[in-house]
Amino acid sequence: MITAVIPVRKGSQRVKNKNFRKFNKKNLLIYKIEKLKKLKNLDEIIINTDSEKAIKIAKKYKVSYIRRNAYFASSKCSNSEFWSHIAKNTNNKFIMFTNCTSPLIKLKTYQNIINQFLKKRSFIKSINTTTPIKEFLYFKNKPVNFNPSKAPNSQNLNKTFKLNFAVNIISKDEMYKRKTVVSTKPFFYFLDEIEGFDIDTIHDFKIAEFLHKKKYT
Repeated sequence: MITAVIPVRKGSQRVKNKNFRKFNKKNLLIYKIEKLKKLKNLDEIIINTDSEKAIKIAKKYKVSYIRRNAYFASSKCSNSEFWSHIAKNTNNKFIMFTNCTSPLIKLKTYQNIINQFLKKRSFIKSINTTTPIKEFLYFKNKPVNFNPSKAPNSQNLNKTFKLNFAVNIISKDEMYKRKTVVSTKPFFYFLDEIEGFDIDTIHDFKIAEFLHKKKYT
């Protein structure tokens, strides 16, 4: 019923080879595959990639792969185009889109997200992990989540959160038609700052590796 899709691009821009460079004892892709293989209610794990190295890892760990063509691996391709492409090329009713760059999410959290989605799917169309933001935000020189003349303490700021893209479960049809991983009826699943941590820079990579070593070794 649910297929997990791990996107892996050969040419990461900010952190060179971030999915394959040594992370703790292995690499981000191997850790992700190993974790997903322990989950219940997953029919298949697919690596969607333009990388021959990722394909070799997929074969070694006995998971499926889809070879991505050059356009969908390029910076010219928008996220919306890419998500629609993922849906079009994945044959299952539901897709769990999950990134290697969120290595600190716990196995039990993954399983709970899947269970929550299956339990609630009669009245939600997607489940998406988010991280609360307790910061004073501005956009175009205007405050987003507070009144400057009545500024609260940071813990009392209006509830703002970001998509962290650690886990997103959505129907194949919804993902394809809307070109997004967030449905018209989403359920936002909150992760703390550790589990929701996303690697985007080399600084992030080093922090995540440090935390991973403390937690998993």
